[in-house]
Amino acid sequence: MQPLPKKPRRTAERILDAALELLNRFGEPNVSTTLIAAELGISPGNLYYHYPAKEALINALYARYERAMAQQLPRAAAVDSVDAAWVFFQALFGTAWQYRFLYRDLNDLLSRNRTLEAEFQAALQHKTRAVEAVLEGLVRAGALHIEPQDTPPLVQCAVVLLNHWLDHEYVRDPRRALEPGRADATLARAVYHLLSLLKPYMSEGARLQLQARAAPRPTADLH
Repeated sequence: MQPLPKKPRRTAERILDAALELLNRFGEPNVSTTLIAAELGISPGNLYYHYPAKEALINALYARYERAMAQQLPRAAAVDSVDAAWVFFQALFGTAWQYRFLYRDLNDLLSRNRTLEAEFQAALQHKTRAVEAVLEGLVRAGALHIEPQDTPPLVQCAVVLLNHWLDHEYVRDPRRALEPGRADATLARAVYHLLSLLKPYMSEGARLQLQARAAPRPTADLH
């Protein structure tokens, strides 16, 4: 029996995919709807039919990003070891990497897009609650020993890293940092620095888990 032919992707989805690739490569200020249409070989009018303005395109991509994050954040409640925390935060940073243009140009985007401004505020709260859940799980498991008054600043520092690490990478090396080939090293650095915030509070076993996670990578990749 012949397999059924695959349905062609809808034009709206193709537009989003092409836009995401271009935005990640060149940055939001440098990508126009005309460039996206040319990349796809469609007329600007066809693109405008689906997305009447560039802002609508950005909002649709952000909605994709938020759906991906919404699937991952609830897993925070199951984190009970440094190994599990590494996997969890690597997934969050990995999703952010897939939509890294958002973080490269975040301040500029928020200043011009009220919808995005409101959505990012809500996302910040969701990430904060997820980090709190991770720390609570590690404390329950005996992997961390934290005084209650120390938890809020640790949570805030972790959320800052979650939201701004890719921006930091871009400032360090604007021409290469966000290239696809740098993803593995960038994500490893991000997770390592985030979990290193917790090292003073880790049990010996938890420190060994973090050390084991970092060991396969060259030291330069983590700093």
